Amino acid sequence: MSATATTEKKYLKWYQKLAYGSGDLASNCSYGLVSSFVLLYLTGTLGLDSAIIGSLMLASKVLDGISDVIFGTLIDRTHSKLGKARPWMLFGQVGVSLCLFLLFAIPAGSTTMQYIYFFIVYTALNAVFYTANGIAYSSLVALITKNNNERVQLGSFRFMFAVVTNIFMGFAVTGMVEKFGSGAAGWRTTALIFAIVGLVVNTISCLAVKELPDEELSGNTSEAAEEGKAVAEEKKHGFAETAKILVHNKYYLMILAIYIVYYIMSNLTTGAGVFCATYYWGDGSLLGQFSMMKMFPVIIALAFAPVLIKKTGSMQKVNFWGYAISSVLGIPMIYFAMQKNLSMFLLFMFIKGIFAGTLSGSLNALIAEASGYTTRTTGIHMDGMMYSCSSLGVKVGGGIGTAAVGWLLKLGGFVGTATVQSESAIRMIFNLYITF
Repeated sequence: MSATATTEKKYLKWYQKLAYGSGDLASNCSYGLVSSFVLLYLTGTLGLDSAIIGSLMLASKVLDGISDVIFGTLIDRTHSKLGKARPWMLFGQVGVSLCLFLLFAIPAGSTTMQYIYFFIVYTALNAVFYTANGIAYSSLVALITKNNNERVQLGSFRFMFAVVTNIFMGFAVTGMVEKFGSGAAGWRTTALIFAIVGLVVNTISCLAVKELPDEELSGNTSEAAEEGKAVAEEKKHGFAETAKILVHNKYYLMILAIYIVYYIMSNLTTGAGVFCATYYWGDGSLLGQFSMMKMFPVIIALAFAPVLIKKTGSMQKVNFWGYAISSVLGIPMIYFAMQKNLSMFLLFMFIKGIFAGTLSGSLNALIAEASGYTTRTTGIHMDGMMYSCSSLGVKVGGGIGTAAVGWLLKLGGFVGTATVQSESAIRMIFNLYITF
């Protein structure tokens, strides 16, 4: 069979693509609830210190980054009836769901014990179970199909489910907490529901697809031959030498810096969103509208980005002008937020997001270009190590951004148990979510 024919072969039914994509619904049941609401629960319901929580989150992220390599290696070495990745995806979610419930069920007691309890459960959730589940889930794309078009479709389904889940949570979570008794009981029940939904959907997503046999994945094709050469070349030069080349690669460092800054800003707004909706606008359920106005523009931007890049011939130009225009549009957005004109604020947030969203779709392409340049100039294939800047950037940037929310809330004088926040606390919340 020719390489072309192999590429065009279809491996998945439509319902398998849909089922696979629903795995992001499952993962966002935990990630979305924790990233957007756990700080509100810890400060507003338990009265814990936001700065201490932020520091514990950052410390936990260090372990989270280390575990990526560990679980990636374990998955590569796994051989079971379910394949390499599916066992980790399936059983990893069991731990995710359990830890999600436990995270929002912190027992009463001394604050010191509550901080210790939080750190242990939060670390187990993210550094162990969520990492195992997430790496396995992402790896499945390469294990269940060799068709590039199907792989792109799987990514689209994932993004669709992630967007829908986050928007739903933005609208529903605060209302669910109130409905189920408010306070600790409300958070506990809400977390239990999302934990169960995540477990059920993840199981369906995992069992609906089947990993291809190793002999088919490593078939005797020109593509496989090229991959074999790349592996041999990388082994020849060794890890230490390729790592040394990497840290002296200015393009790798530039893209890593972009990732870190991007995810610092992203996690600042994600973590501060529910505080802004609750304390500045006076309605926690507005977080759903905020989520819509942030995510839908990205979908539009991703649709038009390839056309713009092809027309201009430069991703850098599209990203530069996109962010320049987005920054200018931020001025009227901030103005209308200060006037508490919600409709105009949301309108400019939406338009601003379209221009800023082009970067989301081109970061991986930038890494691919940098990786190709590295191969041409050094003769070493190091695509996997080049792509590590994305994972490292997400971990470092996300950790700093999440921790900074707690630190800056404390600096602004935020008191979680207070019915009315001080003017300085409100100003800090405004700056965290709207100005940044």
